[in-house]
Amino acid sequence: MPFPRAAVFGLAGVALTADERAFFRDADPLGFILFARNVETPDQVRALVAGLRAAVGRADAPVLIDQEGGRVARLRPPHWRAAPPAKVFGDLYARKPEAAREATRLNHRLLAAELDALGITVDCAPVLDVPVAGAHDVIGDRAFSRDPAVVADLGRAACEGLLAGGVLPVVKHVPGHGRARADSHKELPAVDAPLADLRASDFAPFRMLRDAPWAMTAHVLYQSLDPGRPATQSPTVVGGTIRGEIGFDGVLVSDDIGMNALSGGFRDRAEASLRAGCDVVLHCSGEMAEMRAAAEGTGPLSPDAARRVARAEALRARKIEPLAVAEASARLESLLA
Repeated sequence: MPFPRAAVFGLAGVALTADERAFFRDADPLGFILFARNVETPDQVRALVAGLRAAVGRADAPVLIDQEGGRVARLRPPHWRAAPPAKVFGDLYARKPEAAREATRLNHRLLAAELDALGITVDCAPVLDVPVAGAHDVIGDRAFSRDPAVVADLGRAACEGLLAGGVLPVVKHVPGHGRARADSHKELPAVDAPLADLRASDFAPFRMLRDAPWAMTAHVLYQSLDPGRPATQSPTVVGGTIRGEIGFDGVLVSDDIGMNALSGGFRDRAEASLRAGCDVVLHCSGEMAEMRAAAEGTGPLSPDAARRVARAEALRARKIEPLAVAEASARLESLLA
């Protein structure tokens, strides 16, 4: 296989099993994603990350995590900081925009320091979704604001903070999950807003951060774009909207193909996502039969996808800005007070 497989996989527990090690060696996924079930202590996570990379024989294999802060945080006290949800920074922005920008950047610089110390190189954050009244709370306080300009401004600060610490941000969920009236973990949300409204609000933060290194798709059906397929599996949405209108040319990873928003077998889910134009398929549960099926639906990264992955990795590998953690933490606390 000239390039790694176009997949990112989870695993079941806090250490690799023999079956997982053998599967990862043979499947050679691009990378891995960690969840709370994989996390106990810093030393254990470091050993697990090293073991995952050893299984595929690539020291630079991306290791992802959802460490947004608030309710979406896989690393938690007592070993790690309880970072606030995005809405805290958006609320501060309404009073003091400059302070909110500084606080957002600092918070994400501190997140990057925690992840870098564990060998984790990709954070599935920030959320650039713009919630609307009546939407499901699956996004809720994970969003910075209901104002797309504020979302873009603070999203930029978050990306800068992560990159300054050697961690790649993943902007999500493109082209926008904020209008969904259902939780895509449980069912497929359908958005019937006119295209003009989507362009003015939902797409806007992603357009302003189209230079982000990675982005994650939304498992949402947009009636005005493709009434037959969720964004993740729609060539119209991926090619026409995400790559075309929004102009994103970074690594495009699907949201978890194990979510109930998608239907069909896991081979079919993976194939449809890649056929639509995603670079990489994400499968999170660590369930071996599902992973094997998903692997059957994926081949090596396309040359374009490999180029995007390499460009992101070069960006991540630039010199990390020094950070005095105690002083940064104190400054962040004072800004949020």
